[in-house]
Amino acid sequence: MEISRRSLLNTVATGAAVSALPIGRARAQAKPVFKIGVMNDQSGPYRDTGGLTSVACAKLAVAEFASLMQGYTVEVISADHQNKPDVGAGIARQWYDQDGVDLVLDVPNSGVALAVAGVAKEKNKAYVNSGAASSDITGAQCSPNTVHWTYDTWILAQSTGGATVKAGGDTWYFITADYAFGKKLESDTTALIKAAKGSVKGSSTYPFPGTTDFSSFLLQAQSSGAKVLGLANAGGDTINSIKQAKEFGLTMDIAALLMFISDVHALGLDVAGGLHLTESFYWDLNDRTRAFTKRILPSTPKNYPNMDHAGCYAGSLHFMKALNSIGPAAAKASGRAIIDAMKALPTDDDCFGKGSIRADGRGMFNSYLFQVKKPAESKGPWDYYKLIQTSEPAQAWRPLADGGCAFIKS
Repeated sequence: MEISRRSLLNTVATGAAVSALPIGRARAQAKPVFKIGVMNDQSGPYRDTGGLTSVACAKLAVAEFASLMQGYTVEVISADHQNKPDVGAGIARQWYDQDGVDLVLDVPNSGVALAVAGVAKEKNKAYVNSGAASSDITGAQCSPNTVHWTYDTWILAQSTGGATVKAGGDTWYFITADYAFGKKLESDTTALIKAAKGSVKGSSTYPFPGTTDFSSFLLQAQSSGAKVLGLANAGGDTINSIKQAKEFGLTMDIAALLMFISDVHALGLDVAGGLHLTESFYWDLNDRTRAFTKRILPSTPKNYPNMDHAGCYAGSLHFMKALNSIGPAAAKASGRAIIDAMKALPTDDDCFGKGSIRADGRGMFNSYLFQVKKPAESKGPWDYYKLIQTSEPAQAWRPLADGGCAFIKS
């Protein structure tokens, strides 16, 4: 049978229309994808305090919340900021502009965190900080697009620093990482020391990252006559500082102002036993923290979760609750709308229990002062902490009026 040109065109047109129909419907029914970008140090001194364990915790939150997602799906990607603010800001800009990232998460290193917060505000996207500590994140450099979930330099100074001062440590010498976090931690602790009528005998700042030999700074600290060596650093730098202090026979008390369970594990209880530290999460604190740890350990068997990791889980979970609250369309349109929804909703998760997010973005959870166990006190792997003191949210965190956050006054 001869097929005319007109018939052929009609057949093609009809077939195209029919085949196009289900594709169009599929597109109309496709769920929007929200992306969480976990940005942290995956190769340097903070790789164990954040790193791939933070990524695993965000993925666990997404997997556990999947059945509750209302009209959207969530993906998790990650990147190494190399502890460089320009690199971190560049990653955030590409993620927000080109890669469809809706939330940047974690970002240990306060210099990088403050740079990322600036990009998030500029692009009207959401940022939940778990790993960076500077109290300026909810203070002088606060942003309506940022939540500060886990800990900050103010609570570290009040808790660990305060316990040391109460124990008679009224004269201090600091060894300080030379960037935003170290400087702010020293500043916040110095204010507490002076308020208690103590004094600071001196301070040594060192280049970060890249310093591994702390011997000259330790000698300066010893010769200062101070009772307490205050370590305003974290991660691998804290580990190296304490190891070298022990090797040199330093006679000063050591106040590790920011220390994680991964640092204790690296040092061993023979070296770390007796030290005081502050965390807002401990894996063996209660039934809920133990249940969370049991769920995450298959993904991170060699690195038990710390408060940074827990913040990545809890922050991701609360972000998704906020998405349900305002809906995908509103969330895609405005990162600030997501953050506002997170502030409006009470928080509740297995890592931190019940809490809230304050108007300036400060997460309001319990904080805990622990003492590291001596070897004879530990009953098994990662059984490292004794609880000394619990501070409830109203007592744990800097008062809202004292932070100097400008946007909440407008």
